[in-house]
Amino acid sequence: MAMTTGDIAILRDLARQVAELAARPVEEEKRKLWYDHNDLRPTRPVIFCDADNAWNEIIPRASLSCTSDLGRGWEWGLRREIFWGQFICDDRVIESHVNVGHVAAQTGWGLAETYTRGDNGGSYSWEAPLKSYDQLDKLKYPTVTVDWAATNELLEQANDVFCGLLQVRLKNSWFWTTGMTWTLANLRGLQQFMLDMIDSPEDLHCLMAFLRDGTLARLEYLEECNLLSLNNDGTYVGSGSFGWTSDLPAEGFDGKVRLRDLWVLSESQETVSVSPEMFAEFVLPYQLPIIQRFGLACYGCCEPLDKRWKYLKEIPNLRKVSVSPWSGRALMAENLQDKYVYSMKPNPADLAMNSFPEERIRQELRRDLEATRGCRVEVVMKDCHTIGNDPERVIRWTRIAREEADRL
Repeated sequence: MAMTTGDIAILRDLARQVAELAARPVEEEKRKLWYDHNDLRPTRPVIFCDADNAWNEIIPRASLSCTSDLGRGWEWGLRREIFWGQFICDDRVIESHVNVGHVAAQTGWGLAETYTRGDNGGSYSWEAPLKSYDQLDKLKYPTVTVDWAATNELLEQANDVFCGLLQVRLKNSWFWTTGMTWTLANLRGLQQFMLDMIDSPEDLHCLMAFLRDGTLARLEYLEECNLLSLNNDGTYVGSGSFGWTSDLPAEGFDGKVRLRDLWVLSESQETVSVSPEMFAEFVLPYQLPIIQRFGLACYGCCEPLDKRWKYLKEIPNLRKVSVSPWSGRALMAENLQDKYVYSMKPNPADLAMNSFPEERIRQELRRDLEATRGCRVEVVMKDCHTIGNDPERVIRWTRIAREEADRL
């Protein structure tokens, strides 16, 4: 964690710029917009544009100035905030803090897949380790072990660097999704678990029950050990949104964060080829006991949910629903109305093409926004794996989305 005086000077200069952006009156306006939106009050469509993996094209690692690994990580995050606030200008709130996560070791499920990877973060294949259901006894619940000495050292370093400029917070997300079918595919294999639905249904039910109980055990440990952090603020929640809401934390909150004080995401992208009935038999019943432990739920990511809605609408604490490019926009508008947040996902391929199809992007956004009149809409550009090395594309996309939202 050693850092040179040069690294510290670079970071403090960047932190000062972030603090100045965070102090703008528009940030409070955006914050109020998110509160109203997530609390299901009527607002204009909320716009969020995340370059995702393409951030590495906007801020290449070779462009960083710090020399230490820790410094370079913080530098990259600060430069991203500055670009977001100065150039993208969507509705994401620029905030005056730096989050530091716990230094922790986390185990897997007792059996590990073997990967064969391509170059530059591209495609990969894996060898699933659970060859037979006779191996179920080799699975173990995942565990978390925090190194508090290293965590406190990291916090001290962050406070030294950012003192007087940005607030340092100990805040760890720990997980993105509680969907479990990603873990299922890794353990059993994507094709194999689909075959299991026909050939070995009882065994598959046993495996899903184990994943459910192991996930709950891990969540309960995090809750018991006071390792959870509130996410009813600018924390990223769901599959492309933020947690600002006055409906969390739950009643009885006394400072120790419980699962019922939090947003949760569940999804099942890996079962996109599975019928709604099989999804309702093999997936959702195991997700529900987890989802119901939380205060508010987001559901879905890239998978289309229009055919699954008759089952998903039974989730009692559901608030945000992902409407991917492969969902029926108008049908989902009828389903969601003003009772849920309609999280609209335009196709990120538009930002990856050889040329930027501005007029088509505008027409498709206009069509989809017209179809969702009366809904509580957020327009979320994400899952960008490349923007053709052209940072201007995220700026132009956001401007178009803003214009169409304002026109509506």
